[in-house]
Amino acid sequence: MADVRRFLRTWEGLLLALLVVIVLANASTVQGYLQPQNQVNLLTLGIEKAIVALVMAFVIIGGEIDLSVASIMGLAAILFAWAIDQGTAPEIAVLLALGVGLLCGLNNAFWVAVVGLPSLAVTLAGLIGYRGLALMLIEDGSLGGFPDWFETLGQGRLIGPIPFAVLFFFVLLIIAAVVLHRTGFGRLVYVVGNSTAVARFSGVRVSRVKAALFIMSGLVAAAAGLLLAARFGSVRGSIAQGFELDVITIVLFGGVSIFGGRGSMLGVFLSILVILNLRNGLSLLGVSGNSQTGVIGALLILSVLLPNVISDLRRYLARRSLRGATPSDPVPTPGGAT
Repeated sequence: MADVRRFLRTWEGLLLALLVVIVLANASTVQGYLQPQNQVNLLTLGIEKAIVALVMAFVIIGGEIDLSVASIMGLAAILFAWAIDQGTAPEIAVLLALGVGLLCGLNNAFWVAVVGLPSLAVTLAGLIGYRGLALMLIEDGSLGGFPDWFETLGQGRLIGPIPFAVLFFFVLLIIAAVVLHRTGFGRLVYVVGNSTAVARFSGVRVSRVKAALFIMSGLVAAAAGLLLAARFGSVRGSIAQGFELDVITIVLFGGVSIFGGRGSMLGVFLSILVILNLRNGLSLLGVSGNSQTGVIGALLILSVLLPNVISDLRRYLARRSLRGATPSDPVPTPGGAT
């Protein structure tokens, strides 16, 4: 019972409580909202953003940011469609799309990890540059006519009612959670995110860790772009445009610190569910897409501001408790231990 109370006092506990409130509010409006199939369909509508959010969590915990993920998604999807249109075998086109995501990740990694430029500037340039390359391939048109097996990846069902993209997400979620919380690489990501200088003095090869983060980000973004193309059945130059806002909001609202070094995959997963159900609830209320984007932007601000306010409040209450303690009183320690 004590463990439950301790969990509910965490950011993840707050997200879980918020999720329950939003789901119950939506369920009171729409009959059958709580049915598992409806929740699967809801997750499917934002599954590509959710997939990219998993690897974005690694990047931000590592003290960096990648604003180019949506443009990489678009470039991979458009390159695939363009290659198909040029008569390339679909399997080769998939490899080309994944390859361009890998190259974009390597490019970002070089400028950030090797040259030492700020990731904000590098990936902002990537956001513009990669989208520009995609537009050169497709211009103002659209491309489609994908093979049936490819469209099944985004539209079909693999195991019962579960689409392939949703299954891929949960497999990736498990892998990401294990790597982040149970492996040496995950510990290095936290160390680098907490302090690059301390990591270097500790013998950590910081540049390799950061390079790995951006390579992972580029490759996963490309895979998500392919799944998005499969779900839509065609692509345009604007595909995935603006997705980076939702992805970063999901990660930060999940409790990952914008300054790096703190966060959990559980928080990111709960944040995905909260934001998807919130968007759905706003749609049920007739709120327009632009207004929904404004709400997501407000969440982005709150996700940065609120954890800092809570942390300052806890420190203040701890100082007050210490001032009021008598010599015989137990002294509070972080985490509630005495």
